[in-house]
Amino acid sequence: MSWAMILGAVGFWLAAWWFNTWLARRSPQSAAARRTLRLAVPTIFGITLLVLWEGITRGANIPTVLLPPPSMIAERFASSTDILLADFRQTFLKAVLIGYALGCGSGFVIAIAIDRSPFLQRGLMPVGNLVSALPIIGVAPIMVMWFGFDWPSKAAVVIIMTFFPTLVNTVQGLQAAEAMQRDLMHTYAAGYWQMLLKLRLPAAAPFIFNALKICSTLALIGAIVAEFFGTPIVGMGFRISTEVGRMNVDMVWAEIAVAALAGSAFYGVVALIERWATFWHPSVRGQND
Repeated sequence: MSWAMILGAVGFWLAAWWFNTWLARRSPQSAAARRTLRLAVPTIFGITLLVLWEGITRGANIPTVLLPPPSMIAERFASSTDILLADFRQTFLKAVLIGYALGCGSGFVIAIAIDRSPFLQRGLMPVGNLVSALPIIGVAPIMVMWFGFDWPSKAAVVIIMTFFPTLVNTVQGLQAAEAMQRDLMHTYAAGYWQMLLKLRLPAAAPFIFNALKICSTLALIGAIVAEFFGTPIVGMGFRISTEVGRMNVDMVWAEIAVAALAGSAFYGVVALIERWATFWHPSVRGQND
């Protein structure tokens, strides 16, 4: 055991923690400096965690089968970019994006139908609750039997996982418009669709985007787990389950890193679209600088 390496990593982490705390307390005047500060704080925090991870795993001689150091994971990442890219295309660009679009889109459309019809509200909402309670490890094998081993079965799992959050949040958001605002629209002789497009959907936008952000992570998790139950010889879930059996833990962590980066980027894109679309909302106005 190398105590010098461990103590050096811990010392670096403590110094970086103090510096990050000092940065977090700053309040610069310019908008550019504030944006830079918001990016610098989590970046420094992430780097300190990696340095601490590297120092402890190497200093304590932790077996790489249990926990490989970040440098080893980075080396495997750099040497396996072609495999990681193929897995990313299979899982994210096909199953996740297609399933996400169909699941969230159908949830939104059904929410509009439920809002329009009290009968559907009483009949479909309990069914939606039932669908949300279905265990993914029970649904995934059935979807594989129905749609085959390729990406459509994984997209079907993603649809199931993203449908209900979008449905519930949209239905709740459509009720967010205040009674006084609705009465004002009625005085202008606004019909249902005019009120929906000009008042109720804008009021529901924060709820809808909350669902989209939640589903952006659920979709990736659902697709990866679904690939454990049958897939072609490509995909993030297939690679993780296969390399765990081969004890290639560094490759497993490389796939986890790809999934984490893809999920974070996906969430960030949805959040940016939310800020652009709901710039008028009080929760967003203060963040635009």
